[in-house]
Amino acid sequence: MKANTHPQWYPEAKVTCACGATFTTGSTLPAIRVEICSQCHPLFTGQQKFVDTLGQVDRFIKKTENSKAKQEERKRILEARKSKVAEKKKERPSLKDLLMQARKQIPS
Repeated sequence: MKANTHPQWYPEAKVTCACGATFTTGSTLPAIRVEICSQCHPLFTGQQKFVDTLGQVDRFIKKTENSKAKQEERKRILEARKSKVAEKKKERPSLKDLLMQARKQIPS
């Protein structure tokens, strides 16, 4: 086995959680900081809580709100287009109407 290839082992490494709990374990680091441990994790405590350190839940909620706003805007645009098309159809007579007018104007 080669010498000096493995990291130093700390058999009494201290682990500190964000909730304040501490315990010791073996590690290659002398001190470790964690965000969740068995004393505050929802699986072990039975209490539901959101563990969102990167703001992913807030970002998701913001995306869904923006999406809903865009859908409403798109709906209004499509309705406006439909009403414009309906107005143009009312302004111009159809081919059937034109033929009926021509038939009335021709003396028989």
